[in-house]
Amino acid sequence: MICDDSAVIRGALSRMLQTDPEVRVVSRVADGKAALAALEAAPGQVDVLVLDIEMPVMDGLAALPLLLRADPGLRVIMASTLTTRGADIALRALRLGAADYVPKPVTADIADDSFRRELLAKVKGLARQRRRAGVAPAPRALSLVRRPVVRPAPRLLAIGSSTGGPQALFTLVQALGPRLPIPVVLTQHMPATFTPLLAEHLTRIGAMPCAEAVDGQILRPGQIALAPGNRHLLVEQAGAELRARLSDAPPENFCRPAVDPMLRSATAACGGRVLMVMLTGMGHDGRDATRALVAAGGCAIAQDEATSVVWGMPGAIAQESLCDHVLPLADIAPCILDILKVRKA
Repeated sequence: MICDDSAVIRGALSRMLQTDPEVRVVSRVADGKAALAALEAAPGQVDVLVLDIEMPVMDGLAALPLLLRADPGLRVIMASTLTTRGADIALRALRLGAADYVPKPVTADIADDSFRRELLAKVKGLARQRRRAGVAPAPRALSLVRRPVVRPAPRLLAIGSSTGGPQALFTLVQALGPRLPIPVVLTQHMPATFTPLLAEHLTRIGAMPCAEAVDGQILRPGQIALAPGNRHLLVEQAGAELRARLSDAPPENFCRPAVDPMLRSATAACGGRVLMVMLTGMGHDGRDATRALVAAGGCAIAQDEATSVVWGMPGAIAQESLCDHVLPLADIAPCILDILKVRKA
């Protein structure tokens, strides 16, 4: 279902989605109240709802809890403007139960192919998640033993994520608690308008402070440094400590920030003593640097396919047997805490 007060946007999104034979648009409505009525009139017909935020009669944020109450399994993608206000509302909606968001292009850019790919990946990935939810889970692949497990203690936790990442990050960061003995660096593929607000929301929902990285800052244990939108986050050695560096180097894997430069620099700065987590995401950003990281003695964890919106980035390292563990999202934080020998309060 598509819910947007603009008939032009409704038509454009519908045509875009239906270029894929696996996707069928079953309803197009102009406001949240109409979406709720359509959902209740045809129970079980909608897997995913693309929901605009600013609409007359009933806006997206007001409609969201009513829609999820009417169909608890519904996957909702918030269509947000690239403004600060739009970003803040989209991230608040994620905390209220929305599954993901898409930065809504202006009408002139609605046919942009990268937007089409992102929207289709999220719609199809979330639909698969919904349908898998009613199926008994397969046996968990808790560990892929690829080399001896005794390694030097990690100096740094590095996290990469993309499509579906914000919701996964909320779950992971909340479960990690406040006591990590090492710093955390994080690259999420996200526009510059969104990253400072993502940091704020991660700080609110978790127990560790999170902020956009500042060039030259010392990385502190129990704190998360987030790559700012449109800049790569790098790590360098600074005496006995680690320091963040920001780079305007060209995009890698069509992304800036990208996971590969973060992991390459972290591997060099820490002599391989990096614990890396790859969460849900489209593409293979981070795969090449993970290969070098594990060769240098680092440890890699990938989110499993069943709990990923898109198993591109974690699948790319799992399928090359670069992981120590391939885990459901809920099991990743306990694994990290076990590796770091952290006892939860």
